[in-house]
Amino acid sequence: MNVHLQQDIQLKNNHSDSFRSEVLEGLSNDPKRLSSKYFYDKTGDHLFQKIMAMPEYYLTNCELDIFQNKTDEIVKAISNINESFDLIELGAGDAMKSSFLLKKLVEKGTDFTYMPIDISGNILSVLQKNMNRNIPELKVFPLEGEYFDMLDKAAYISKRKKVILFLGGNIGNMEIEEAKHFCGEVKRKLNPGDLFLVGFDLKKNPHTILTAYNDSEGITASFNLNLLTRINRELNADFVIEQFQHYQTYDPISGACRSFLVSLCDQKVQIENLSLSFKENELIDMEISQKFSESDIKKLAKDLGFHILTEIKDSKNWFVDSIWML
Repeated sequence: MNVHLQQDIQLKNNHSDSFRSEVLEGLSNDPKRLSSKYFYDKTGDHLFQKIMAMPEYYLTNCELDIFQNKTDEIVKAISNINESFDLIELGAGDAMKSSFLLKKLVEKGTDFTYMPIDISGNILSVLQKNMNRNIPELKVFPLEGEYFDMLDKAAYISKRKKVILFLGGNIGNMEIEEAKHFCGEVKRKLNPGDLFLVGFDLKKNPHTILTAYNDSEGITASFNLNLLTRINRELNADFVIEQFQHYQTYDPISGACRSFLVSLCDQKVQIENLSLSFKENELIDMEISQKFSESDIKKLAKDLGFHILTEIKDSKNWFVDSIWML
């Protein structure tokens, strides 16, 4: 068997084992938790595309504004690399936003390889087809798996300089200390002169934020509930989806926007050999979407030893792509 095929099979098995162990551990905790990184199966990918298209979900248009209309500023910052490099996008999805940057870099004849990383092989296949059709000259090397595993793989494949993209406000899907640890782990994978571009959703009118995560059509609710469907399918569980309800909160002081699933009755759920009890109104902690002040971002970069090269905001000043150099 081909060595790379063996490695890919092993990575898929590891991913399946991680999903199982994290679900069982999270639902055995008090309070119960599930990781939002597992939202993205085929149905989850489709629902998230619908979320990004919602008028209430301002994040897409804010960062799209930056990548569409301020691409030259990003390219100028990246030019500090001053040599060939790998452009690595963490959680690339369909690369809708980054495609504007990729196209501009290709037009300028930049010597780089695009390495999109995503836990969803389905969305990476969509990305690959889109890039082959829209930017055929682009060198694309998709990497399916966990961020840090794939960063290690990228470093093994290529010793060139690295530009890491972490877009969409995804840094906010972690508690503050988790975000600091995450950025610290990314830093450990980088060399002096490498760049780390991070998208931060800024604090703003709390009504604007809450509505973005609690849409009237219930798409976000379906997105959250779909993880229970995935657990049913992949772990032979018996969640009754109709007996759980989506609930959203936002605290404008801390900047924490949190989503939960609420058990609507006393019930038992079987996952493989584990029997779990849910009390009526018991919560499953599903996701945090942290919002940041400008001082929060500066402190995070400084504490980690990064130099902020530049910061690029959208036209509403609701979102910022902060470009850090090691």
